[in-house]
Amino acid sequence: MKKTLFFFLVPLLLSCSQGGSTDPAPGTGSSTTPGTNTSPGTGTSALGKGQPGVVGLAGIDAWDKLAVSERDRIKTWNTLFLHQSVGQDLEEGAKANGFPFEYYGKGDQTTKGLHGGIFVDVGGIPNGNPQEKIRVFRENVLANKASLNIAVFKFGYADIQDNNFEQVKTDYKKMVDDLRTAIPGLRFVHLTPPLVYSTAAYEGNGAKMKVGQWMKSTFSTTDVIFDLQELESNNGACQQTSVWRICPENRNTAADPSDVNGIDSSDGQGHIGKKAGQRISKALLMSIYNAGK
Repeated sequence: MKKTLFFFLVPLLLSCSQGGSTDPAPGTGSSTTPGTNTSPGTGTSALGKGQPGVVGLAGIDAWDKLAVSERDRIKTWNTLFLHQSVGQDLEEGAKANGFPFEYYGKGDQTTKGLHGGIFVDVGGIPNGNPQEKIRVFRENVLANKASLNIAVFKFGYADIQDNNFEQVKTDYKKMVDDLRTAIPGLRFVHLTPPLVYSTAAYEGNGAKMKVGQWMKSTFSTTDVIFDLQELESNNGACQQTSVWRICPENRNTAADPSDVNGIDSSDGQGHIGKKAGQRISKALLMSIYNAGK
């Protein structure tokens, strides 16, 4: 009887002595810089090393295959997503998938979880002014440097044209480099610029594609790139004279209007429909997951 009790108590005492994680939660003032915790386990809230690379159409299925405990990890990290109207469509899609973004406005601070804001609210910046969006994004990321884990930037479809895309690339790269220096360990998710339906040169889809390709060749070994262009165009299935455009089934048409942006009234727009947004946003969520896994 005594031997039986001995062999029962020893493993019980050992298991008790090993209980409790020592990993600090994101944004709790740990001695490590944001995003540098590399001791993850299945379902844990701790940030891992991340998995750089491009997330496109395959990201939808990859998200669906994740265990619920793994999906829920992104709710415990500190993420800031700044965008404009197409970003609202993506936020609505994420919400429909059970992952709402908390509203982020001017002067707000991020806490645990997903935070999303539009540039017109955060900094009074309309579409068509990419340099000011870059400035506002940099300022808001720096204002949250003590707690922020993952930074997600999205241009609008009116921001990039043939006459400015080279300067946009230069300014965007400088912003990323500056933030890496200021916040070691910060994770980035870059979004290829959204497309419109028209492929006319003055609508800029060609220039947007060039910036998207540049993002993938520049950042894919260090960061995550959410290839929105691949998802919107079904990997180029919708194109004209080699210029990609958003597919009709992904647009906010009468068959699938957007909850926040209604129905596009011109081919120079590229908002995403409600059902399409729910599907496409899974790849955005997968991109955030890859940044911190």
